[in-house]
Amino acid sequence: MRAVFLDRDGVINEYPGDFQYVKSWKEFQFLPRSKAALKRLTDNNIALFIASNQAGVSKNIYSKSELDLITQNMLKELKSENIRIEDVFYCIHIEEDKCNCRKPKTGLVEQGLSKLKSLGEPVDLNKSYFVGDSIRDVETGKAAGLKTILVLSGREKLKNMANWKIQPDFVCADLSEATDIILKK
Repeated sequence: MRAVFLDRDGVINEYPGDFQYVKSWKEFQFLPRSKAALKRLTDNNIALFIASNQAGVSKNIYSKSELDLITQNMLKELKSENIRIEDVFYCIHIEEDKCNCRKPKTGLVEQGLSKLKSLGEPVDLNKSYFVGDSIRDVETGKAAGLKTILVLSGREKLKNMANWKIQPDFVCADLSEATDIILKK
Protein backbone atom coordinates (compact mmCIF):
# COMPACT_ATOMS: atom_id res chain seq x y z
CA MET A 1 0.00 0.00 0.00
CA ARG A 2 1.10 3.55 -0.72
CA ALA A 3 0.48 6.35 1.76
CA VAL A 4 0.79 10.11 1.61
CA PHE A 5 1.11 12.17 4.77
CA LEU A 6 0.11 15.80 4.36
CA ASP A 7 0.69 18.83 6.50
CA ARG A 8 -2.50 20.87 6.67
CA ASP A 9 -1.88 24.63 6.70
CA GLY A 10 -0.12 25.73 3.51
CA VAL A 11 -0.72 22.38 1.78
CA ILE A 12 -4.47 21.76 1.93
CA ASN A 13 -5.66 25.16 3.14
CA GLU A 14 -4.28 28.66 2.95
CA TYR A 15 -1.28 29.36 5.15
CA PRO A 16 -2.35 31.88 7.80
CA GLY A 17 1.07 33.57 7.97
CA ASP A 18 4.10 33.21 10.20
CA PHE A 19 3.17 32.94 13.88
CA GLN A 20 -0.53 32.94 12.92
CA TYR A 21 -3.09 30.17 13.23
CA VAL A 22 -6.30 29.03 11.58
CA LYS A 23 -8.49 29.52 14.64
CA SER A 24 -11.96 28.79 13.26
CA TRP A 25 -13.77 27.16 10.36
CA LYS A 26 -14.51 30.63 9.02
CA GLU A 27 -10.74 31.20 8.65
CA PHE A 28 -10.15 27.86 6.91
CA GLN A 29 -9.94 28.27 3.13
CA PHE A 30 -8.99 25.40 0.83
CA LEU A 31 -6.10 26.24 -1.47
CA PRO A 32 -6.97 26.31 -5.18
CA ARG A 33 -6.48 22.85 -6.71
CA SER A 34 -5.95 21.11 -3.34
CA LYS A 35 -9.28 19.27 -3.37
CA ALA A 36 -8.78 18.16 -6.96
CA ALA A 37 -5.32 16.87 -6.05
CA LEU A 38 -6.67 14.97 -3.04
CA LYS A 39 -9.37 13.47 -5.25
CA ARG A 40 -6.75 12.22 -7.72
CA LEU A 41 -4.80 10.59 -4.89
CA THR A 42 -7.98 8.98 -3.50
CA ASP A 43 -8.91 7.70 -6.96
CA ASN A 44 -5.48 6.04 -7.17
CA ASN A 45 -6.04 4.12 -3.91
CA ILE A 46 -3.43 6.02 -1.94
CA ALA A 47 -4.03 6.16 1.81
CA LEU A 48 -4.13 9.82 2.87
CA PHE A 49 -3.28 11.11 6.33
CA ILE A 50 -3.09 14.64 7.64
CA ALA A 51 -0.25 15.17 10.12
CA SER A 52 -0.06 18.68 11.52
CA ASN A 53 1.39 20.58 14.47
CA GLN A 54 -1.37 22.67 16.05
CA ALA A 55 0.33 24.23 19.09
CA GLY A 56 -2.21 27.05 19.11
CA VAL A 57 -4.33 24.81 21.34
CA SER A 58 -1.65 24.58 24.05
CA LYS A 59 -0.97 28.30 23.68
CA ASN A 60 -4.70 28.97 24.33
CA ILE A 61 -5.06 30.77 20.99
CA TYR A 62 -7.95 28.45 20.04
CA SER A 63 -9.59 25.52 21.80
CA LYS A 64 -9.32 21.82 21.15
CA SER A 65 -13.07 21.83 20.44
CA GLU A 66 -12.56 24.56 17.81
CA LEU A 67 -9.77 22.47 16.23
CA ASP A 68 -12.12 19.46 16.24
CA LEU A 69 -14.85 21.55 14.57
CA ILE A 70 -12.45 22.72 11.85
CA THR A 71 -11.41 19.10 11.26
CA GLN A 72 -15.01 17.81 11.15
CA ASN A 73 -16.01 20.47 8.64
CA MET A 74 -12.92 19.91 6.50
CA LEU A 75 -13.50 16.14 6.42
CA LYS A 76 -17.22 16.60 5.70
CA GLU A 77 -16.46 18.84 2.73
CA LEU A 78 -13.81 16.46 1.41
CA LYS A 79 -16.08 13.43 1.86
CA SER A 80 -18.84 15.22 -0.09
CA GLU A 81 -16.42 15.22 -3.04
CA ASN A 82 -15.55 11.54 -2.57
CA ILE A 83 -12.15 12.27 -1.07
CA ARG A 84 -11.08 9.73 1.53
CA ILE A 85 -8.82 10.79 4.39
CA GLU A 86 -7.82 7.77 6.48
CA ASP A 87 -7.17 9.83 9.58
CA VAL A 88 -6.06 13.19 10.91
CA PHE A 89 -3.31 13.38 13.53
CA TYR A 90 -2.48 16.59 15.34
CA CYS A 91 0.22 17.48 17.81
CA ILE A 92 -1.21 20.18 20.06
CA HIS A 93 1.92 20.39 22.21
CA ILE A 94 4.50 23.15 22.37
CA GLU A 95 8.21 22.55 21.80
CA GLU A 96 8.95 22.55 25.54
CA ASP A 97 6.62 19.58 26.10
CA LYS A 98 9.22 17.35 24.37
CA CYS A 99 6.50 14.98 23.12
CA ASN A 100 7.19 12.39 20.42
CA CYS A 101 4.43 13.67 18.12
CA ARG A 102 5.59 17.23 17.43
CA LYS A 103 7.16 17.42 14.01
CA PRO A 104 10.00 16.98 13.15
CA LYS A 105 9.62 13.91 15.38
CA THR A 106 7.84 11.06 13.64
CA GLY A 107 5.06 10.21 16.11
CA LEU A 108 2.23 11.43 13.85
CA VAL A 109 3.52 9.39 10.91
CA GLU A 110 4.02 6.33 13.12
CA GLN A 111 0.36 6.55 14.20
CA GLY A 112 -0.76 6.38 10.57
CA LEU A 113 1.60 3.56 9.66
CA SER A 114 0.49 1.63 12.74
CA LYS A 115 -3.17 2.10 11.83
CA LEU A 116 -2.66 0.69 8.33
CA LYS A 117 -0.57 -2.21 9.65
CA SER A 118 -3.32 -3.10 12.15
CA LEU A 119 -5.74 -3.24 9.21
CA GLY A 120 -3.42 -5.66 7.41
CA GLU A 121 -2.23 -2.96 5.00
CA PRO A 122 1.54 -2.60 5.45
CA VAL A 123 2.90 0.52 3.77
CA ASP A 124 5.62 0.51 1.13
CA LEU A 125 7.77 3.37 2.45
CA ASN A 126 9.74 3.57 -0.82
CA LYS A 127 6.54 4.57 -2.61
CA SER A 128 5.08 6.77 0.12
CA TYR A 129 5.47 10.50 0.69
CA PHE A 130 5.31 13.34 3.16
CA VAL A 131 4.06 16.57 1.56
CA GLY A 132 4.58 19.74 3.56
CA ASP A 133 5.24 23.45 3.31
CA SER A 134 8.17 23.64 5.73
CA ILE A 135 11.61 22.16 6.21
CA ARG A 136 10.27 20.70 9.47
CA ASP A 137 7.89 18.59 7.34
CA VAL A 138 10.80 17.46 5.17
CA GLU A 139 12.76 16.47 8.29
CA THR A 140 9.76 14.49 9.54
CA GLY A 141 9.30 12.65 6.26
CA LYS A 142 12.98 11.80 5.91
CA ALA A 143 13.19 10.58 9.54
CA ALA A 144 10.17 8.33 8.91
CA GLY A 145 11.73 6.84 5.75
CA LEU A 146 9.35 8.56 3.33
CA LYS A 147 10.04 10.48 0.14
CA THR A 148 9.52 14.20 0.71
CA ILE A 149 7.90 16.95 -1.31
CA LEU A 150 8.15 20.56 -0.24
CA VAL A 151 5.35 22.73 -1.60
CA LEU A 152 5.82 26.47 -1.94
CA SER A 153 2.14 27.27 -1.29
CA GLY A 154 2.71 28.02 2.39
CA ARG A 155 5.50 28.84 4.81
CA GLU A 156 8.73 28.07 2.95
CA LYS A 157 10.15 30.11 0.09
CA LEU A 158 12.61 28.98 -2.58
CA LYS A 159 14.88 31.97 -1.82
CA ASN A 160 15.68 30.31 1.55
CA MET A 161 17.06 27.16 -0.08
CA ALA A 162 20.68 27.93 0.89
CA ASN A 163 19.63 27.87 4.56
CA TRP A 164 17.78 24.54 4.45
CA LYS A 165 19.51 22.02 6.72
CA ILE A 166 17.97 19.17 4.77
CA GLN A 167 16.91 18.94 1.14
CA PRO A 168 13.51 17.63 0.03
CA ASP A 169 13.36 14.98 -2.68
CA PHE A 170 11.15 17.31 -4.73
CA VAL A 171 10.04 20.96 -4.63
CA CYS A 172 6.69 21.95 -6.18
CA ALA A 173 4.43 24.96 -6.40
CA ASP A 174 1.51 23.23 -4.66
CA LEU A 175 -0.25 19.95 -3.84
CA SER A 176 -1.46 19.58 -7.41
CA GLU A 177 2.12 19.50 -8.74
CA ALA A 178 3.13 17.20 -5.87
CA THR A 179 0.34 14.84 -6.89
CA ASP A 180 1.72 14.75 -10.44
CA ILE A 181 5.05 13.54 -9.03
CA ILE A 182 3.46 11.00 -6.66
CA LEU A 183 1.34 9.47 -9.43
CA LYS A 184 4.27 9.24 -11.88
CA LYS A 185 6.51 7.30 -9.48
